[in-house]
Amino acid sequence: MADNFVDGIMETVESRNGGDVEFHQAVREVVESIAPVIEKHPEFAAAGIVERVVEPERQIIFRVPWMDDNGQVQVNRGFRVEFNSAIGPYKGGLRFHPSVNVGIIKFLGFEQTFKNALTGTPIGGGKGGCDFNPKGKSDNEVMRFCQSFMSELFRHIGPDTDVPAGDIGVGAREIGYLFGQYKKLTNTFVGILTGKGLGWGGSLVRTEATGYGLVYFVSRMLEARGKDWKGQKVVISGSGNVAIYATQKVQQLGGTVIALSDSNGYIVDNDGIKLDTVRQIKEVRRGRIKEYLEEHPSAEFHEGWEGIWSVPCDVALPSATQNELDGNAAGTLVANGCIAVAEGANMPSTPEAVKVFLDGGVSFGPAKAANAGGVATSALEMSQNSMRMSWSFEEVDKRLKGIMDSIYTQCVEAADAYGCNGNLVAGANIAGFLKVARAMMAQGVV
Repeated sequence: MADNFVDGIMETVESRNGGDVEFHQAVREVVESIAPVIEKHPEFAAAGIVERVVEPERQIIFRVPWMDDNGQVQVNRGFRVEFNSAIGPYKGGLRFHPSVNVGIIKFLGFEQTFKNALTGTPIGGGKGGCDFNPKGKSDNEVMRFCQSFMSELFRHIGPDTDVPAGDIGVGAREIGYLFGQYKKLTNTFVGILTGKGLGWGGSLVRTEATGYGLVYFVSRMLEARGKDWKGQKVVISGSGNVAIYATQKVQQLGGTVIALSDSNGYIVDNDGIKLDTVRQIKEVRRGRIKEYLEEHPSAEFHEGWEGIWSVPCDVALPSATQNELDGNAAGTLVANGCIAVAEGANMPSTPEAVKVFLDGGVSFGPAKAANAGGVATSALEMSQNSMRMSWSFEEVDKRLKGIMDSIYTQCVEAADAYGCNGNLVAGANIAGFLKVARAMMAQGVV
């Protein structure tokens, strides 16, 4: 029955969504995990819950014309996929990167639906973005692009409808320009974007949240193995927001981060990454990770980011982009004695890699659980905006840790309840799906 169920759903998804391979991959993982849930709850099948949950509620594609500094008109394509609003307004980031297409956005929005459900906050799933590349653009070019992008997007979003945030290529600068244009167009000052500046509606801890939350989740994974962070050697791919703040929290808890990367290559510092240097390179100068060696010549730089998984470590945190860690890389990590892997990026491990980890006895934390700290704190920012107040760093951090502890517990309990003991991938998919499915059942066929 399970095979027929999975094959039937996938046949429809693949026929309707052409070459959107990342979306196919994300749907297959969830559908395979929830097969025992559907068997136990025939009412979900009768109501067509799965057929509805794999189909976005709304997909918006639009033109984004803007003028560069040379007076040339450029045209990009923008997207917003509002995937599921069963438990709250759509919530999910905006990604500005040349690789963005509707398939990528659908995959991210689908994952976001279950991730958001796991946080226990009342937010649905959505995602958006554009094939615009902010790298190499002046501030004025980025501003003009963001204003054009928001001039269309504002029609489809709102504090009780759809609340975007940042993602790859969308940081504090971009959020500021987007918010300013929304405010001008609507003549309202509302909590429409999260990740705002602290002086105009932002939340403390939001910048650190995804990286901190990732480490809090892994703390529970290590605890289940009778360990903590002290003495653990850690490899983290990427050197953006998630990687930087995961590094900071690992160091605070006694671990040693020995490698980071960017799209050109990776650095290894066996004495421990000097985070102040990385932050100066990436957050201030917007430079390349290899510049680290200018201040720390004893470190190593290797061309090609893929090789980072050959660095022996106890804990690996893939935090760059989707499908960056394949089956061969996973085999290398297992052979080198890695005991825990958790995803800081969205779906950075291929299905083959996940199987290698699970078969090899490695504790594995999937993205929709392990990196949910960012959107969880976005929901906390929305709450503060609605109440017109701000919480202290300590208060938000405490709430974040509590949410990540709850997510871990939900994953373990759901996996145990459906015969998948210890499988956090299945547990996350089942726990997230159950919350969304029950809300959809209660609301009828809509």
